[in-house]
Amino acid sequence: MSAPNAGDTAWVLVCAGLVLFMTPGLAAFYGGMVRTRNVLAMLQQNMIALGVVSLTWVLVGYTIAFGDDAGSGLFGNLELFGLTDLKVPPAPNLHVVDGRITIPTLAFVLFQMMFAVITPALVTGATAGRLRFGGWVLFLAVWSIVVYAPIAHWLWHPGGWLAKFGTQDWAGGLVVHASAGAAVLAVLLVVGRRRDWPHTAAPPNSIPLTIVGAGILWFGWFGFNGGDGLQANGLAAQAVLNTHLAAAAAMLVWLALERVTDGHSTVVGAVSGAVAGLATVTPTAGYVNAASAVAIGALAGLVCHFALKLKYLLRLDDALDVLAVHFVGGMLGTLLLGLFGNRGVNPLGADGLFLGGGGGLLWRQLVGVVSVVAFSFVLTWLIAAGVQALIGLRVPRADQERLDQAQQGADAYHLGGVTSLTAPGAPRRRTTAAPAGEPSVPPGQRVRVVTALLEPDPAANSADLRDALLRAGAISVIVSDAAVATTTPQASLLPRGYWQDQPLSARLRVTVLVGADGVGAVLDELDRMGARRSDTFVQEAERVQP
Repeated sequence: MSAPNAGDTAWVLVCAGLVLFMTPGLAAFYGGMVRTRNVLAMLQQNMIALGVVSLTWVLVGYTIAFGDDAGSGLFGNLELFGLTDLKVPPAPNLHVVDGRITIPTLAFVLFQMMFAVITPALVTGATAGRLRFGGWVLFLAVWSIVVYAPIAHWLWHPGGWLAKFGTQDWAGGLVVHASAGAAVLAVLLVVGRRRDWPHTAAPPNSIPLTIVGAGILWFGWFGFNGGDGLQANGLAAQAVLNTHLAAAAAMLVWLALERVTDGHSTVVGAVSGAVAGLATVTPTAGYVNAASAVAIGALAGLVCHFALKLKYLLRLDDALDVLAVHFVGGMLGTLLLGLFGNRGVNPLGADGLFLGGGGGLLWRQLVGVVSVVAFSFVLTWLIAAGVQALIGLRVPRADQERLDQAQQGADAYHLGGVTSLTAPGAPRRRTTAAPAGEPSVPPGQRVRVVTALLEPDPAANSADLRDALLRAGAISVIVSDAAVATTTPQASLLPRGYWQDQPLSARLRVTVLVGADGVGAVLDELDRMGARRSDTFVQEAERVQP
């Protein structure tokens, strides 16, 4: 047996790190898209996969996926249980690559572990707001062994039945995206819909967080697709280039479609298109040329964008469009390989229909799609239903809008309309405030309480607001968040082309304590700031004895 190649080993280890980085990237991508009170729960649902699946992979997942075939082509034997007997590099033809591969077995184990980790994490985007944490942990452990590992054996082990049949999957169009997408279908049947869906929408809490997550995913995908040849060579460079080109093409097509259909090209649409392109090119990255990758990406942007309507047709509450982006993308890319496959790029591949190879590869790809989707869907439904019956997978209805408090007793953000107001002056060190002067109205004397609603923008400077009211005679000023009912709901654009009619509009409630002779001046200042007299109230009050 040849000695391990240092360059190939280093490349595979770097790619393993890149794929690991994709899991927190996915957490950020999804975390920015959910409601403010569910952010921490979403982040934890993704990050916990790094703990749970890493251990199940070492104990039993790896040997099921890449142990010697048990004879049926369905799963490996258990000789590598717990990785207690690893002495040689993977077999020369392991993972369906050429015989020059010489990397340590543990490098291969680590690289494949990261694929096993991120695959079930994709499900969390569809089930946002509905997963009980303990049930999700149990689901992760079982699914990674019972569903993911056998599918990996089918396609990525030379003894797997789909590998021998001739179905190809470079980096996980079937093993990752199609299997996770089918799992989404099954889990959604078990956990059901969010309250009032589809009549209410959930605006994202932080689009910048989503964009950062998308950037991490794009970066990590270079390792996701670039490392699957297990060598640092020209084929790896081709796979990385194809990955980037497909994402770029899908992004532009998605943005163009958004502009035509919704009137705006949005940044969320840009990253949605890019991720769709990345998912779609994944099964083809090491088997097609650059021009084909551009075409595949463009088709991904087109098909996945229109697939956004799929969840409404199926009446499935896929919160963050995992079906449209990952499930449809993974299946589409797998089938497109049957059209664009090019043996000139990779001799271990096969020519597709457009390269003179006939329809044989397309047929084999279709068989792979049907087999993986059916297997994952049925087994996932059984697992999810079992977990639901045993310890519960769906959160109580009352906790859907407050998972962070219900599951972690904490909030992701501590912000409000008042604390976010600006104030003049450069940043400075905190100093002891001067003692407040005596109130201008002695205790026991009758005063007035003026309450008004202001648009946030005219009152954006907290110091100006305070000073103006104090000059008018205010004794104290209290500002709080409020929402008012509107006769004409305000339409707001949500991510990926959805719209929401918001019947309540944000306002600032200003409560001013003032002497009777200062009411007129305070009302004038509030008028200047945009308060409507119909939303302004004056009440008699009495200062309380200290």
